[in-house]
Amino acid sequence: MKSADKINPKNAKVFLVGSGIASLAAAFYLEKDAGVPGGSIHILEKSDIPGGALDGTGDAEKGFVTRGGRMHELHYTCYWDLLSYIPSLEDPSVSVREESFEFNRRFVSDARARLLKNGLKQDVSSFGLSLKQQKDLLKLTFTSEKSLGNQCIEDWFDKSFFTTNFWLIWTTMFAFQKWSSVAEMRRYMKRFIHLVDVLPKLGGILRTKYDQYHSVVIPMRRYLEAKGVNFDFGTEVSDIDFDLWADHKTATVIHLARTEDIVLGKNDFVFITNGSLTESTDNGTWDRPAKLKGMAESGSWQLWKKISEKNKVFGNPSPFCDSIDLQKWYSFTATFKDSTFHDFMENYSGNVDGTGGLVTITDSSWLMSFVIARQPHFPNQARDIRIFWGYGLYPDRIGDYVKKPMSECSGKEMLEELFFHLKILDLMKPVMESGKANCIPVAMPYADSLFMPRVAGDRPDVIPEGSTNFAFLGQFAEAPTDCVFTVEYSVRTAQMAVYGLFGTGKQVMPVYDSIHHPEFLVRAVKAINS
Repeated sequence: MKSADKINPKNAKVFLVGSGIASLAAAFYLEKDAGVPGGSIHILEKSDIPGGALDGTGDAEKGFVTRGGRMHELHYTCYWDLLSYIPSLEDPSVSVREESFEFNRRFVSDARARLLKNGLKQDVSSFGLSLKQQKDLLKLTFTSEKSLGNQCIEDWFDKSFFTTNFWLIWTTMFAFQKWSSVAEMRRYMKRFIHLVDVLPKLGGILRTKYDQYHSVVIPMRRYLEAKGVNFDFGTEVSDIDFDLWADHKTATVIHLARTEDIVLGKNDFVFITNGSLTESTDNGTWDRPAKLKGMAESGSWQLWKKISEKNKVFGNPSPFCDSIDLQKWYSFTATFKDSTFHDFMENYSGNVDGTGGLVTITDSSWLMSFVIARQPHFPNQARDIRIFWGYGLYPDRIGDYVKKPMSECSGKEMLEELFFHLKILDLMKPVMESGKANCIPVAMPYADSLFMPRVAGDRPDVIPEGSTNFAFLGQFAEAPTDCVFTVEYSVRTAQMAVYGLFGTGKQVMPVYDSIHHPEFLVRAVKAINS
């Protein structure tokens, strides 16, 4: 690693591969804390928009789409600190952090219909864990990560654990599967122990005013462009060359797919977002299923595979991308020019939109869940338009009403399956037949990839040993003790990369260590034992 006294940040040039929240945050820290001029920072993005997994797009006519939703909580210290400097979308005098906190003071998560069965709300006052399962869960929390290796969750718990309220709430809230890494589950238990007792009500969950693309990505892009940061869209990185020696490793050339390569000079740096949750996604339509793509269409995974073959410190992408059937997700976004469904759900659940959070249909073969966000969820969403988002954890199973796998279903068929389980198919058919409904399914081959069983070293260190001018960012770089599948994790890796390579003298903000707060531990144990 270069020492701070050898780097003049005013002469540095930095290239960021990918434009997800990790790269956006890194650009922010490079300009603000490291002193790199904004004009010397280039974000290389193969798409025509930034944001990565923080997406949201569409309109009332074509239909709105969010591939997924990011839940937040109060103790995302890196993330909220970052957003305290970013002016909000609609009021430049208010930061994104201030806007989000004010929004969540008005719309507090208090799910009253978290689990459903046979169209009825289920009692979630108890997690339903046996004494052995309670012990196994607490034992996992205090077991060393190293000792777990690449075990799956189903290696740790007995079969009946996966029928408990605890598992139904956990798996649908965080998207863990039975075959997911038990080491990642352990990190979640330790990281979010302060929320365990309120999980059934989704207590402590915070959200942004609009979808994350409009609430976070656009404001960050505006801020960075005002600082001179370059967004080089339509720029795909196909490979990176390195000089590799025993005592140091230096990136030398960035190969671009369609334009001239970038030769890195002595003051040039490259930050690499390795892997992607939303790579190779495909949208279906009201009457056409989404298509499952894979490695052939995935530039980011191909890039990491090429890099990893050059040295073991660059990690091992195979555990995260070679088992698409275990990693894939199918989600859907419904758009209505009608309020019938939202009115029904408000009366049924007792939650006004924006306060209920995730609703899971436990007797659905697909294990369907859906969320009704506060309306409008998009700034261009008219008052008479309603949207909601949902997904299924078992897309290869045959539906209970639509007799085929979720993966083969159109948007219309996904809604029919959902309304069948809610016992409102007759209520909603006139709306669906009137042309006032739309639903766009999305196939995401790598959405659950970050929970796949792995061992130490599979995720590369943010700054690999010996690195002089490069770092890894995002969900597939290693940030010890923090949790993947969170925006906090991505922002944390950005801090680690910038502060580590540029010797800023600033410390990476610590992970909130709730496991060492006795009051949270007592509350969690009491809830687990209920």
